[in-house]
Amino acid sequence: MKRLRSRGRVALVAAAAMCAVVAQPGVSGLPGPPGLAGTARVAEGPRPYAFDPDAGRIEGGTSTGDARQLDGGFTYRDSIEPGQKRFYRLELDDAENAYVSATAVPELGSLVDYGDRITVTMQDGDGEDCDSAQARVPPTADYPQPLTTYVTRTLSDKKYRSCREAGSYYVVVERESKPTSTQDAWDLELRFLSEPKLTSADPTEAPGDWSSSSPGRPSGASQALAGGAGFATAASLGDGEWTAPIRPGESLFYRVPVDWGQQLFAGADLGGSEGTGLVSGAMSLAVYNPARGLVDSNASMSYNGERKSTSTDPAPPVDYANRFSTAEQAKAMRFAGWYYLRVSLNPEVGEEFGQKAYDLTLRVKVDGTAKDGPGYDGPAEEFSVSDENLEQADDGETPVAAEDRGTMKLVAAGGIGTGTVLVLGLGGWMLLARRREAGR
Repeated sequence: MKRLRSRGRVALVAAAAMCAVVAQPGVSGLPGPPGLAGTARVAEGPRPYAFDPDAGRIEGGTSTGDARQLDGGFTYRDSIEPGQKRFYRLELDDAENAYVSATAVPELGSLVDYGDRITVTMQDGDGEDCDSAQARVPPTADYPQPLTTYVTRTLSDKKYRSCREAGSYYVVVERESKPTSTQDAWDLELRFLSEPKLTSADPTEAPGDWSSSSPGRPSGASQALAGGAGFATAASLGDGEWTAPIRPGESLFYRVPVDWGQQLFAGADLGGSEGTGLVSGAMSLAVYNPARGLVDSNASMSYNGERKSTSTDPAPPVDYANRFSTAEQAKAMRFAGWYYLRVSLNPEVGEEFGQKAYDLTLRVKVDGTAKDGPGYDGPAEEFSVSDENLEQADDGETPVAAEDRGTMKLVAAGGIGTGTVLVLGLGGWMLLARRREAGR
């Protein structure tokens, strides 16, 4: 499904094509090869979370009565204060599964405590809960890091029959923070995705047994690939070992294409450092599905200056029927697409071992042969893996860079003239302006 966001970016990038064709990688602040990206900022501090540059601004309502509408395929930005609730509206038909994710971002350097959290709830028009989920600061890693969770409305869910009807639905985001935590507002990134129904009858049971044994460490030499600072800027990668500098307090994001029938295995190593001390919860690793639903996380790694490793638990192969599992980790492996990895380094590591960049090694293995999908009754690009996605993983491209590259190919192949480029650019800015105005 081609989204309005993509069309707006197509026009804007087309307008920039005349300048881009004469630019050289690595010059005037333009990105260079993926393996070198970010190396110039090693001496700088940790990067804050990078929000989707195309996200529309929206102000959540104080009740269902003034809730602003979220549109499918779009990303939005808002903020939320301690004790506050934000209300958003969805208009759903009776044939789509809906997924709304929320990422709350405490400011770097702020104080957080175990139990600080966001709770996201989806309700039908009568106020009945369809789903609810939380993302909280881990007890072993109580430092500022992005907190992400999602809620779903699935037509096959036997528990919430009232949530299958067409009409207005509401997403409620609530924040809880302890009095000892910094009381500043947290920025929010919201994303709404829609999954079509199947052309055939839905399965009713989760798959049977699956192999939970780890394939071991990847073979071959490590490759340098700087991570992104958010979901929208996540660096694409595939099988192998990937290295990057990470600074205390920083969170790095990567994405991996995982197709139907395939398993994802992920681990991370933190390089050694001179000095003495011990940091509990020194580094956390989390895996999210294409709708930004948490698959698994591990924040229990302790660090004493020696090289340490952590990993998430093996998850089952991607299968549509996983959504019927009773295990949350298995339920999250319900569709193919880009799976996201987030690595966060505790700022206490810098206090104990020095404010510097540390060596991160990310270990990734996608196991198994890709299978045919379940057969959607309509486009479901976010929930599939294309040949282009695999190329993006080989090239280490971010989502924004991959979209821009595809647009440049379109411009070159179509032989678009200068006048047409300018008209397209103007149209793109108008489209984006209308969308952002609608979110106000």
